[in-house]
Amino acid sequence: MSSNRVFLMSIRPKYAEAIFSGKKKYELRRLRGPRIPPRSTVIVYSSGDTRSIVGEFTVHRVIEDSPPSIWNRVSYPGSGISRDAYNYIRGAKKALALEVMNPILYRRPVSLDEVRNIIPGWNPPMSYIELYEDDPLYRLIVEKIRRL
Repeated sequence: MSSNRVFLMSIRPKYAEAIFSGKKKYELRRLRGPRIPPRSTVIVYSSGDTRSIVGEFTVHRVIEDSPPSIWNRVSYPGSGISRDAYNYIRGAKKALALEVMNPILYRRPVSLDEVRNIIPGWNPPMSYIELYEDDPLYRLIVEKIRRL
């Protein structure tokens, strides 16, 4: 197993587009499940009408704190963080701000239907999950997408 951890994260299409256009510098999350360390790879599942795995980015820095503290640290002009993003984490005991580095938009997105043709009954995570190298989604899809 490589030391680089890989996570699959569901992100609304407008925020995914902002990440891959370079406008959004941080992805905010409620802390649920495993912590996401720096240098992890986040595979982006664009939810909503897109319903596709569209790209990935590397996590540069992780800020774990209360939502108000995170908002104070990352809501500067040019960070791409909107009040909607803050509303998503507001009320959580702890939240994460993942600094986006090296966003890569895949040449060809993989739709939810395509994933389900390979892995019947598969559903994207509500927020995020960790993927392992022996996970069928990682082996059959992510590794192939990266080679395109």
